[in-house]
Amino acid sequence: MSEHWKSRKVVIVGAGAVGSTYAYTLAIRGMAEEIVLIDANRDFAKGQALDMMHGQAFFPSIQIREGGPADYADATLIVITAGAKQMPGETRLDLVKRNTVIMHSCIDEIVAQNSPAVVLVVSNPVDILTFVAHKRSGWARGRVLGSGTVLDSARFRHLLSQRCGVDVHNVHAHIMGEHGDSEFAAWSITNMAGMPIEQFCKNNCGKCPDAGLGREKIIHDVRHSAYHVIDYKGATWFAIALALTQITSAILHNHNTVLTVSAVLDGEYGEHDVALGVPSIMSWQGVERILQVELPLLEKTALAKSAATLREIIASLDLPGPKK
Repeated sequence: MSEHWKSRKVVIVGAGAVGSTYAYTLAIRGMAEEIVLIDANRDFAKGQALDMMHGQAFFPSIQIREGGPADYADATLIVITAGAKQMPGETRLDLVKRNTVIMHSCIDEIVAQNSPAVVLVVSNPVDILTFVAHKRSGWARGRVLGSGTVLDSARFRHLLSQRCGVDVHNVHAHIMGEHGDSEFAAWSITNMAGMPIEQFCKNNCGKCPDAGLGREKIIHDVRHSAYHVIDYKGATWFAIALALTQITSAILHNHNTVLTVSAVLDGEYGEHDVALGVPSIMSWQGVERILQVELPLLEKTALAKSAATLREIIASLDLPGPKK
């Protein structure tokens, strides 16, 4: 374990806005020892790496460079941000099918190198592509995970913090399910300043005359956060890069951090053959274990609905197993 552990080599597939911002964040935090950028446009990846390395005097000693599939062989973590963008007139399912082909190609290259790495999928739709990557790899399910609802949960915490006037670091809250329209807030396990949200709202807040309507507004804003950013500037990349850095820290430093990554379920919450955002303990192995939370009926129903939505799309893809 120590050899695998010491390398702290992170390979990022896709050197665009998300991949490069994530690489930059890793660099200034000194979290990895080596960062490798892989992109279909090799010159672009070289330029991104060189631009960051010119600032080497201002961050901890680290190597950043452009690379290729051979770098998978000794990677500790492989982060896949690459994917096709939706074309005018293209359906969501058509886009999923195109990105499935890209994901299969990437996973085949990783497996061909006999990589020991954990694979973190970021490309959207992340839950679908996480399951695609898991099935194609043939690996233990904990080694292949997605960014899930880690960013959605951060947005949720931010909005609760702003609404209730409590520092975000004293807010513990999770968005579960699909990273998308069927996600839901797990209010039953939301804590504010060390107490259940119900108790906090009743005795210490008083800012929501109708708690139900206030909650609906918050979850609506969480679901539409990305759309607002995209409307303003075309895409999101800062917050997702920070979310990925949090996941990376948990893996590289074996922190056993609880995060709502997209994990492949095999009986947890009564669900099979699907990946979605659920609280999971993260370690150097990836998903160390999935936490099974006792959810009230309304939230159980929401999780089942989210899983069914994703499973319907997965079924339409007719996914093959590992490449022979």
